[in-house]
Amino acid sequence: MIGAIAGDIIGSIFEGSPIKTKDFPLFSARSSFTDDTVLTVAIADSILSGRTYLESVREYGRAYPDAGFSRTFLRWVLSDAGPYNSYGNGSAMRVIPVGWAFDNEPEVMLQAEMTAAISHNHPEGIKGAQATALAVFMARTGADKETIRSRIESEFGYDLQRTVDAIRPSYRFDASCQGTVPEAIVAFLDSTGFEDAVRNAVSLGGDSDTLACITGAIAEAFYGQIADDIVSEVAGRLTPRLREVTEAFRARFC
Repeated sequence: MIGAIAGDIIGSIFEGSPIKTKDFPLFSARSSFTDDTVLTVAIADSILSGRTYLESVREYGRAYPDAGFSRTFLRWVLSDAGPYNSYGNGSAMRVIPVGWAFDNEPEVMLQAEMTAAISHNHPEGIKGAQATALAVFMARTGADKETIRSRIESEFGYDLQRTVDAIRPSYRFDASCQGTVPEAIVAFLDSTGFEDAVRNAVSLGGDSDTLACITGAIAEAFYGQIADDIVSEVAGRLTPRLREVTEAFRARFC
């Protein structure tokens, strides 16, 4: 959970100014949470409170309208409309709490689909959410990297045989699930630790906050505890409400 938020904050300043190197400061005065954190916390709050995913996502979206949502998603948040067939990577970044909170693969897959389908009901939007949640679940329950790679490839058809160095030169901004989730998972698979995984994701030069959010979530689940200085930097950049829900979810599930 904190790994996802850390990735979002670390990647936030590079979304509009992509870089192609792993050599960068993790935090600066401009580092801040984005819509990725807001919606991740919204799903966590839904799981903790028992409210529906739709209720929680709409409430948080309306509470933080300037967090960086796309125009299409913000219009949806502010309306009472149904799902709009999106395959954007928003379904994949907000699903992360599902991988922590549920205890078997069928339930993880079902709940992941439910979090996506409220807005991102395109097959690729649902697939991206399920792949992310399943990767987090497998990582936290002891699967090794090759098992995670093989399962995600066979279940979802993603190409995870690439390396970060192979992807980086030609990769560009892509806000779709199919153009984000495989690369984020490769950034984790090709890493040596949590920080290295996040640096991999940001260095791809794409939708850096979302890439690093997804990668950071899987990396935390796999590698375990995140350095105290990173946790402290993250906590200091959250609003009291976001921090309270994050801490409650971590205490219960992480």
